[in-house]
Amino acid sequence: MPRIHFQQQLFELKDKLLAMAALSQQALECSVEAYLNNDTSLCHHVRSIEAAINSAERDVDEMAYELLAKEQPMAIDLRFILAVIKINGDLERVGDQSISICDHSVAMATEPKVKLPVDMETMGEFCGRMVRNSIQALVEADVKMAEAVLEMDDEMDAMNNAAHKNLVLLMQENSGASKQALSAIMVARNLERCSDHATNIAEDVIFWVRGSDIRHKMSLSAD
Repeated sequence: MPRIHFQQQLFELKDKLLAMAALSQQALECSVEAYLNNDTSLCHHVRSIEAAINSAERDVDEMAYELLAKEQPMAIDLRFILAVIKINGDLERVGDQSISICDHSVAMATEPKVKLPVDMETMGEFCGRMVRNSIQALVEADVKMAEAVLEMDDEMDAMNNAAHKNLVLLMQENSGASKQALSAIMVARNLERCSDHATNIAEDVIFWVRGSDIRHKMSLSAD
């Protein structure tokens, strides 16, 4: 009976984490939409979501640490709880990055529109897909999907580097667009950071399922 109760608690912990993940995904999607459409009203919504994310982070951490202390889990159950604690932090930081994107949206709301040499919509969609896929890998304990997220990270880095280069060039050629270009550089960086958090989540899924820590490795090795 104690073992059954422990497994039920693990399921509850996972459900709490997935509820938080849904909030983080929503915050990211709404912040990108707010930036693209100059919709500052959405930013108020993102701020309320971020408050819920912060509360959820505390609840997940509290439950995870309590399980560690009381149950002293071993093997895959221990790895799962450790992964949850790390993923919890990454999801909270996705919320923080979303707030930063909203801050730039509000700051640019009254500035003249400038055509910028960056496809922020594509970057936002790609980043959102990385976050969604990393969470789906967690839901399904799917190592292959997690590895696919890791492979996407290089493409996101390339998009961010290209955006930075082109926006700096725009500022050099048109000083009147500097404020908007600098803001776009920061938003692109926010999206790149969100993709890094998705990558971290994918790595933690692999750690949980396989028991292998692949952080800082140059390439994935076969299990």
